[in-house]
Amino acid sequence: MRVLAIAAHPDDIEWLCGGTLALCAQRGDEIFIAIATNGNVGSGEPGANKDEIARIRHEEAKTSAAVIGAKVIWMDFDDEFLFDDRPTRERFIDAIREARPDIMFVLSENDYHPDHRLAGSIARDCRIPVSVPLVQTKLPETPIPTTFIMDTIMGKGFEPEFYVDVTSVMEIKDKMLSMHVSQVAWMEHLYSVEFSDNMYIQARFRGAQAGFKYSEGFKLLHDWPSTGGYELLPTGKK
Repeated sequence: MRVLAIAAHPDDIEWLCGGTLALCAQRGDEIFIAIATNGNVGSGEPGANKDEIARIRHEEAKTSAAVIGAKVIWMDFDDEFLFDDRPTRERFIDAIREARPDIMFVLSENDYHPDHRLAGSIARDCRIPVSVPLVQTKLPETPIPTTFIMDTIMGKGFEPEFYVDVTSVMEIKDKMLSMHVSQVAWMEHLYSVEFSDNMYIQARFRGAQAGFKYSEGFKLLHDWPSTGGYELLPTGKK
């Protein structure tokens, strides 16, 4: 199968579904990670240059994706300024059409960050237009993917319907997240936490809910038309 995860920022995917993507890669799926913004304000260094920050974050994203053999689709919108307009929708449509996914993971429209909410909303709204020939972009139409909604950061306002056991791939998930080196000091500056600590806390919490050591939580997007279900995900538990 072909699997696409759509992020707002570099490192979103590793935190929220990196383990599930690792399991998909292990079963032979082709993995794509589409990143809407370039993370160009994600630094607290005095005099930091936004173009250089974006370049660094792009390289980190590619290094992280390479851990599981995934391809990065870099949309390159400005960090903190993602908007739902025609150019943005067309870029999201082309990202989905490039990946031609059987499965698509999108961010929750209830997450804490406006870029997360908008990336989730736009991806959801593009799910059907990607299949319409007369919605003309740079790439041809592709079938409607089965879509899963990822957990929110720290699980705020999100009740999973399905849990994927990621215990066997937590080292891979952590390695992927750790490739985002530039974010270590930034996360400590913003939230006074070590970069991966909260990721582990969330994975343990979702694991405790499901009866696993570590888990990632998802909801199936139940919008019409129905295409597939939880049987498409790696082994887990409702």
